[in-house]
Amino acid sequence: MSGSMTFEKDIVLIYYEDTPLAFARIEEIWEDDKPDWFHVKLLFLQLPVHSATWILKGAYIDGAEFTMGGKRMRLEKVICPAEDRSDDAEDDTFDDLQMPEIEEHLAVNDADPIMQSDAEVIQFPFGKR
Repeated sequence: MSGSMTFEKDIVLIYYEDTPLAFARIEEIWEDDKPDWFHVKLLFLQLPVHSATWILKGAYIDGAEFTMGGKRMRLEKVICPAEDRSDDAEDDTFDDLQMPEIEEHLAVNDADPIMQSDAEVIQFPFGKR
């Protein structure tokens, strides 16, 4: 169990039979007609992005195990790990990535089907109102 209460806009990791399945953001929580039950709208953070509304007890929202379709499920609130922001902290975020390798990978490659000369530019209607 996560040990802390879960609220709207929190990120949760959904476990299915003790295996991490997906991340979701809790968009809304509202009361059900039954006491201590709630509607929980989840935005699943995966492709394609989609949402679903589950009806859960308050304890389930806060990390207690429940079943869905006979399978064990659990929500675990995701807490951002503390970050050492001191000047002495070694920044190893990009240790495994070398910029020349990244630039080489991003360079136009004739063998790459995405970069073929018959590619078309598609205009999206963003901002046109």
